[in-house]
Amino acid sequence: MQKGVFLDRDGIVNVDRGYVHLKEDFVFCEGIFDLCRMLEDHGFKIFMITNQSGIARGYFTLNEFKALNDWMLGIFLEHGIHISKVYYCPHHPTEGKSEFRIDCRCRKPAPGMILQAGEEFNLNLKESILIGDGERDIEAGIRAGVGQVYWVSDNVSTGVNFSPTAIFKDLAGLMAHLRGVLT
Repeated sequence: MQKGVFLDRDGIVNVDRGYVHLKEDFVFCEGIFDLCRMLEDHGFKIFMITNQSGIARGYFTLNEFKALNDWMLGIFLEHGIHISKVYYCPHHPTEGKSEFRIDCRCRKPAPGMILQAGEEFNLNLKESILIGDGERDIEAGIRAGVGQVYWVSDNVSTGVNFSPTAIFKDLAGLMAHLRGVLT
């Protein structure tokens, strides 16, 4: 079995500016390429898991999301990084329109995207890592049985009913930690 790292997109891969769907609004987070390169060097397959309710809400189309996704993956390849797959949830249980207005098993905090990747890529989730910037990300990782769940945010909520492995203010702090535990 292989090990994977699950990255939330908005807030971890790119600066979260709310419903980002145009490449001119897409700004990569500082350190994301170095982090991914380090994880690949340690044998991790890289995945993105992202709620994209902007599709359900009609803010942008599925085709616009896919075009941005293709562009983003190309930038990662230019940096020598292979993203194994991007899993996305276009649904919303109450705000969605048409076929996207459903209460699904893929929308975080549900663990569906992680479990699907685990099955498709024969991943050992206990040996895997999740990196997210919000409660939904962390809860999804814990519910899926991911071994190391890291919360990266300078605005961590208190009073949640779950505990991440560790909390960091930025990707630089997480990288410093991972250098110590992955060697």
